[in-house]
Order: sequence, then C-alpha cells, then structure tokens
Amino acid sequence: MTALGKAARLPLEPPKQWGYTDEQLATHPLAFRDDLFRDQVFLISGGGSGMGRGMAYLLTRLGAQVMICGRRAEKLEETAAGIRQHLGKEIGTRAMTIRDPEQVNALVAETFDRFGRLDTLVNNGGGQFPQAALEYSVKGWNAVIDTNLNGTWYMMQAAARQWRDRGQPGNIVNIVAVVSRGMPQVAHTCAARAGVIYLSKTLATEWAPLSIRVNCVAPGSIATEGLNVYPRAAAEAFAQSNPMLKMGDVFDIANAVAYLSSPATGSFITGELLAVDGGRQQWGEDWPGGIPEYFRVSSR
Repeated sequence: MTALGKAARLPLEPPKQWGYTDEQLATHPLAFRDDLFRDQVFLISGGGSGMGRGMAYLLTRLGAQVMICGRRAEKLEETAAGIRQHLGKEIGTRAMTIRDPEQVNALVAETFDRFGRLDTLVNNGGGQFPQAALEYSVKGWNAVIDTNLNGTWYMMQAAARQWRDRGQPGNIVNIVAVVSRGMPQVAHTCAARAGVIYLSKTLATEWAPLSIRVNCVAPGSIATEGLNVYPRAAAEAFAQSNPMLKMGDVFDIANAVAYLSSPATGSFITGELLAVDGGRQQWGEDWPGGIPEYFRVSSR
C-alpha cells in the first residue's frame, strides 16, 4: 500500500454518500450557457472521482471536449460511462500517474493528437493522508510532495511546451488548498500546495509572453466521497470550519474553474488564487485526524 492509501488503515465507519449522483451531476442547474466551451478542449487530472468528476460533467455540459486522467482505470471509465449514459457524449480517458514525467508527456501528446488542440489544463490530481507531522515516514512525505507538487509541475511544463512549440495560447487552473493559516495534520500537502501557489504566480509572469494564463482555485471543505478517508466525526466537523457552517459542493469548484477558463470572464486574470471556502481562511480550522486534547477549548 502506498503512503497515499494509508488512510484506509484508520478505523472508519461505512462510507457515507457525499456529494452528487451521476443523475444529479447531469441535471444540476447551469450557471453558464451550455455552449460556452464549444470547440474547446480540457484536460483534467484526477477526473475519475470527486471534484474532478464534477468538472468533467460540468465542462462536457458546457460544450467542451474533455480528457481525464488518473491512477485507476475503473474510476475513469465509470465517469466516462456516466457521461455517455446521461449526456450522450464521449470523453477521453487515460490511466497513468502524474509522478512520472514520461507518462505526463505521453498524456499531453495524446490529448493533442486526439483533439487537435488543448485549451485548458486543470491540475486536480493529488492526495494526502491525515497524520501528525512527527510520524511521517520518508516514503509518506515524498509520496505527497511528488504527487501534489512535482506531478503538478510536470503537467504544467508539458502543456506549456506544447503550447509554445505550436504557437498556441493556453490556460492552466491548479486546484490547491487554503494554506494561509497552515494545515495541521496534513503538513505535507500544505507544503506542496503552497509550493504550487507560488510556482503558479511565478509562471503567470514568466509565461505571459506565450499567452499562457496560470491561476489557482483553493477549495475549502467540499462534500465528495474523498471525505471517507477521514474518520466520520472529523469529516462531518469540516462543516464547522468556516463562518457559513456548511460544506461546499463540486459545482462550487467546477464553476470557479469555468469562470477562470472562459474568455468571457477570465481572459484578464492570471497569477490569481481564488479561495472557494465559505470564509474559512478568515475564520475556522480543520483537524482531519480529530482535534487533539491540547486544542480542545471548553468554550468552543
């Protein structure tokens, strides 16, 4: 078992149904016109589940041609089959790991070969597990950094090189995290996501002459099946981590990606971090492994 799967060893209750079913993803009211991304191509990592799956549905409904990738072929095919059944559309899939630069280069090349172009890369793939930082193994630390930071970088560079060589503009949206107040019990992902945020700001300037925009979206607590890697009580407590006292959903994030990607709304935005977190960065905290006794305050 890899470090990213260690959370499965925690004593968890049976999985809870979080988020939307395929039918709901296919029929949820749209915030944008349904041909917004006609003739545009999106590549989404981590597209087989959670927020990536929600993005795949929304962007397909908005007229885009979509390619998704991830480590598990069966999850990718489930998403593709659901879109085929409920939307009558075909999307591309490729099982691979973003940790391997050669696989990343092959993925980006395949996307251009299949669709003839790529307009937006959405780096949504990643993973982490809740654990006290003192307990991280070298393997566990490296696994999270390699996926969340290095993998994102490989994807960005591979896409940007293709855009440069073809003389085409490009757009990148990186899904990160709310790191401004730290992230106890997931320090590895906090370090990696902070790296992605400032890498994105740097590249937004460096790649501006190539007409490549780079932005980040930082989700707060979002109701997806990914919450099942945490103890049930800790997952349900995430709703209390923001002043709105609720969780967001996959459409909150997918619509943010659409906003930043549309020429009608995002063409003059680059180097930006958009927090979609219910105000968590201003107030609140998450303890994915449960609140340690030291931090339990009776007046809370």
